[in-house]
Amino acid sequence: MLEIRDLHVRVEDREILKGVNLVLPAGEVHAIMGRNGSGKSTLSYVLAGKEDYEVTEGEILLNGQNVLEMEPDERAVAGLFLAFQYPVEVPGVATMTFLKAAINAQRKARGESEISTPDFMRAVKEAGAQLAIDSDMLKRPLNVGFSGGEKKRAEILQMALLKPTLCVLDETDSGLDIDALQIVSKGVNALRSPERSMLVITHYQRLLNHIVPDVVHVFSDGRIVESGDKDLALQLEARGYADYEKDVA
Repeated sequence: MLEIRDLHVRVEDREILKGVNLVLPAGEVHAIMGRNGSGKSTLSYVLAGKEDYEVTEGEILLNGQNVLEMEPDERAVAGLFLAFQYPVEVPGVATMTFLKAAINAQRKARGESEISTPDFMRAVKEAGAQLAIDSDMLKRPLNVGFSGGEKKRAEILQMALLKPTLCVLDETDSGLDIDALQIVSKGVNALRSPERSMLVITHYQRLLNHIVPDVVHVFSDGRIVESGDKDLALQLEARGYADYEKDVA
């Protein structure tokens, strides 16, 4: 599904990623954990194609395709989705209008006909119920006035409707209370399938109690320094990241 080979990335005059290697097979959920500034979110931005991140070495392959040669919209059509840590507010754009436009843009790029209004409404209703999203929330402009939990639920709603093959969740648990975390996690787990892979970026083990990963990777100083099963997250919760910081010092 996803293969990252010796990825090096600079922002202005600073190297952030210093040789990331990662293989994420189809159907698996991998978690990336690490301190602030270790490069976790930078990796998600580079995957999605955010500007101002210069790849100086390495490759990113998604289903055998070179992601680095694609524009952000082409990456989305290829099946990549990024759920933001801080979803932006878009005044003047109705949530439902945005959702339908996003679906139809991808369908058009794939040579498919536009989704009908009844099919679209049915899909939104089914996915929204899973995430406890009511119709009033969908009538508002995208993310405008949304609470932190509502913004994250709206992100997962987009993911459910667009049906990507690779889901990158950048600190989705940030700003969520316990109830919102459970709702969002339930929505994410409902999307797990043998054809879909997920990369979950987080600081805290608590999210991984709900979205249980197949593999946990520890990020430190711009690279993966250790990988293990879900128990590795429990060890990090108990000991912190100090041992890994010493390893790269």
